[in-house]
Amino acid sequence: MTINKQDQSFDKFADKFEKNIYGSTKGRLRHELLVHHLRDYTSADVMPLNVLDAGGGTGVMTELLLNLGHRVTLSDISNEALALAKQKLGNNSNLDIQHIDILSLNSEKKYDLVVCHAVLEWLQDPFKVITKLVSLVKPGGHLSLSFFNYDAQLFGNMLYGNFDYVEQGMRSKNIVRLSPNNPQKPKEILAQLETLPIQVRKKAGVRCFHDYLKQPEKQTSEYEQLKQLEIEYGSTEPYLWLGKYFLIIAQKEF
Repeated sequence: MTINKQDQSFDKFADKFEKNIYGSTKGRLRHELLVHHLRDYTSADVMPLNVLDAGGGTGVMTELLLNLGHRVTLSDISNEALALAKQKLGNNSNLDIQHIDILSLNSEKKYDLVVCHAVLEWLQDPFKVITKLVSLVKPGGHLSLSFFNYDAQLFGNMLYGNFDYVEQGMRSKNIVRLSPNNPQKPKEILAQLETLPIQVRKKAGVRCFHDYLKQPEKQTSEYEQLKQLEIEYGSTEPYLWLGKYFLIIAQKEF
């Protein structure tokens, strides 16, 4: 077992993270939009896949994939997050849980689908990790990356009037453990993928409108209508670039 001490681990506050994120419309909508965009690659009609949920934390996406009949390897550097995942997922012959960082995953094993959601923004060297993830995808298989969007973070802070924070490079003296410390620029991630043996098949913004509502109560009271509009516009210009998270689905070259 190898753990990269430089990357953000959720040990000591995994339970708080789970409740804060997935107990809110932010977390619910993010998850449901990711599920929507991945459905063509993970539906029950697809042959059972070998899937890697890299940095999968408490197993929210892993649970969905297992329920669809796929075989899943769930990895994370947080032992506490994986303990919560074990409680949630129970004993399942299709599940392999590994307490390990992404760069230390077995390079010999290849997967039909590699999922890495909301991980890059917590890493010291996300570009190196992306190269590793691509290497773990079988020829013809797919990689799903989603990450906290630096450009949307800047846009949102400008809307909220946080001008000093923006001028300081959006770096705070006070570390907030549940706030991503290394948000990524979508076009930089896309540029890196162009140098690797993988082709982008889909781009989408996740929460393009939700976080900017002038009436936040509508996040709850009109959730379903908001979700449908997120689905309708999230993959189209210019709205996809405004998503608080950005999603890329790419296919490994044969």
